[in-house]
Amino acid sequence: MENQEVRNIMTEERICVLIPSYRNEATLTDVVCRVKAYTDNIIVVLDGYPEKSLKLLREANLHPEIVCYEHNKGKGTALKEGFARAIRMGFEYAITIDSDGQHYPEDIPHFIETFMQNKGAFIVGARDFSNPNMPNSNNFANKFSNFWFHFQTGIKLEDTQTGYRLYPLHMLNQGWFITSRYESELEFLVYSAWKGIKIVSIPVQVYYPPQEERVSSFRPYRDFLRITAVNCFLTMGAILFYLPMRLIRKIRR
Repeated sequence: MENQEVRNIMTEERICVLIPSYRNEATLTDVVCRVKAYTDNIIVVLDGYPEKSLKLLREANLHPEIVCYEHNKGKGTALKEGFARAIRMGFEYAITIDSDGQHYPEDIPHFIETFMQNKGAFIVGARDFSNPNMPNSNNFANKFSNFWFHFQTGIKLEDTQTGYRLYPLHMLNQGWFITSRYESELEFLVYSAWKGIKIVSIPVQVYYPPQEERVSSFRPYRDFLRITAVNCFLTMGAILFYLPMRLIRKIRR
């Protein structure tokens, strides 16, 4: 799919790209520049300490829509703020991509091709976990999360923790309990599955720089504990609500 064709589809279908960012000044402008090859519908959420990033975006003559606030509130909050802005701007879908350079904007055409075949679906990127630079903690946390996601929804996914996704914005429900940090991405998946939204997985590229060059706000122990706590909450919800409802639907059919 040619860049111009991707650009046209994203305009016609009201698809934007949402980039949450926290202290990724070294990579943010490059990510935005590469995304602009496919669309100008870009929303950047500066999740705390925005001054330096704002200065760099201005110097690079980039003009994305900006959402920013002074103090870091976490990725879940950044996503919710970005989705709210996208909806107010009239967008119907949002592709989320991290600002740390790990995701390849060049995979956006792959998302759009899949979208055209699965309109209304929640499209989730699946990273290659055989990558030699993939941190062991990421691999373990993803397998752990995948297991519980399957139990909670009956759906098997290769990567439940990726941030590279295409969200149908109509699926978002203000009543959902969404936490403020990384575990929010798992919650979005589980609630969507419970709501009956089709979930499609596609392979995406991932770049993990050498350890000494990595900038990450993921806190392996603390965030893993938060993910575990959320999984306990979601598992109780599955046992008490979703699994009985799924059984009732099958009996009615």
